[in-house]
Amino acid sequence: MKEKKVSEAINFRRAVRVYDSNKKIDKKIVKKCIEQAILAPSSDNLQLWEFYHITSPKKLKQISYACFNQPAAKTSQQIVIAVVRRKLWRSRAKMNSNFIKKNNPKDLNSKKIIGAINYYEKTIPNVYSDFFGILGFLKLIKSKIIGLYKPANKQVTYIDKRIAGHKSTALAAQNFMISMSAYGYDTCPMEGFDSDLLKKYLNLPKNSEICMVIGCGIRSENGIYGLRYRVPLKHVYFEK
Repeated sequence: MKEKKVSEAINFRRAVRVYDSNKKIDKKIVKKCIEQAILAPSSDNLQLWEFYHITSPKKLKQISYACFNQPAAKTSQQIVIAVVRRKLWRSRAKMNSNFIKKNNPKDLNSKKIIGAINYYEKTIPNVYSDFFGILGFLKLIKSKIIGLYKPANKQVTYIDKRIAGHKSTALAAQNFMISMSAYGYDTCPMEGFDSDLLKKYLNLPKNSEICMVIGCGIRSENGIYGLRYRVPLKHVYFEK
């Protein structure tokens, strides 16, 4: 299988609503695309995401049901679900710290390495710790006051961290879809689903959040509902 160039893959990608049931996709390639997905950048490099690769017929029916049996889910050969796991920040911060220590054994006393370790062991806990939103609100007041005198980070509340988690996970999901396009596979990101049902079927904790459900397969003749429309560049591009 000849892989497409990045620009070719981006142009090939469409939100495919109906997949050809006679054309199967290789789950090994789908898994490889997930491996490429997690190379995406993430806020603080915490990578607060998980990807669930659905391949069993029983589970596919469950997921389709939770997605209201919309065609993009019902006709999917496989499904990938991108999940935000904000509460994993402690373990992911520790992983980062351990990685830095392991890969810089001779430089543990250097200012740069000490700063990086302190960032994950001290700064991240300070940023992500909260108590029913109260600490985040106090951090916001503090940053607003500091902002009167100099630039200050004001994205410090619980909601801000939720948004950051979804932004990072969405970046990884886009990596996945472009990678699938490079192999000639089609995808459709879906936001129409019952999140409680999905978490039940995946046995996820209540504090997890579904970012998107991605149907996967090979497009049928009527798989794309219309011509691609994009708002003209002059309406969205501004050079300053």
